[in-house]
Amino acid sequence: MSDMAPHTPGGIDRAAIMIMLMSEQDATGILSQMEPGELRQLASRMCTLGEIDPKSISDAITGFSRSIGTGAISAHGRVDSVKRMLTSAVGDMKADSLIRQVAPEQKAEPSPTLAVLRWLDPGVIAEMLAEEHPQAIAVLLLQLDTDTAAATLAALPRELHTPVLHRVARLGPVSRQAIEILEETVEGMIQQRHGSVPLTMGGVKEAAEIINRAHRSVEKEVMPEIGKIDKVLHQQLEHEMFKFEHLFVLDTKQIGTLLREVDNEILINSLRGLNEDDREIFYGAMSTRAADGLRDEIESMGRIKRADVESAQREVIAVAKRLIAEGDLIMGDADDDYV
Repeated sequence: MSDMAPHTPGGIDRAAIMIMLMSEQDATGILSQMEPGELRQLASRMCTLGEIDPKSISDAITGFSRSIGTGAISAHGRVDSVKRMLTSAVGDMKADSLIRQVAPEQKAEPSPTLAVLRWLDPGVIAEMLAEEHPQAIAVLLLQLDTDTAAATLAALPRELHTPVLHRVARLGPVSRQAIEILEETVEGMIQQRHGSVPLTMGGVKEAAEIINRAHRSVEKEVMPEIGKIDKVLHQQLEHEMFKFEHLFVLDTKQIGTLLREVDNEILINSLRGLNEDDREIFYGAMSTRAADGLRDEIESMGRIKRADVESAQREVIAVAKRLIAEGDLIMGDADDDYV
């Protein structure tokens, strides 16, 4: 498939576009305050948005203005923000003392050395920690965000899982001296391994992206040949090349064509995995009454397994691919397949 056209931006898209509209200095100031997970998500979206048309830029600015029009200020990271301002005003020692008084439950920030762990791959962290005492591993896991800590624990030898989690739950106060020893240990590990971790290149996602952006004739020639030599890879590439969000580039008429071929229950389950902004793309192809009814059905339903959402989305994709083959839908630039 060819490069996809821009669409009405959702929340993460708006953030990515707003960052790219800023000067490099202003953008750097904002990015430097983000958590690793937030930064990875935003950077990924900035890299994959492709061409951004004037309407998308306007929608992003409008959405940003609407979000701040309520006058609300997020509480996320509030204590860290206040501490940075206090540090600039009265210095690190006084600021730290004040924060301990006004926010005693605030978790202490890791030292620069331990903070580096938050940017490493969980597999690399697990490899570094595998020979350490469970107590030390527990302390180090607590320097990571929950998702990274969980992935790191899963990558550790199984016999360490229980003793490490037990110590995480019962850790309590840790002396400054113990933290300093851990800092030295981690710093030594990082220095020892710096440059020794192999650079991971390529992969199914990268190959699919190249095929998506190539001339349509490349897909027609390459995919059948790959299917002959590696059926598993062929399936993985197909999954990566056509994801549910690729449907967002369809215009209202084409979305309507697609929806007429999709069972209502399948449609509901497929849309439950989307945020409200992305659902609007599909609501816009329906009558007001039908869209309102679909909204009500989605809101009234209980929780659903992610696997069921993904299964429904795959069924919608299968319908879309059939319609593309029949010429009823056109995705991307279409190259020389249509006149």
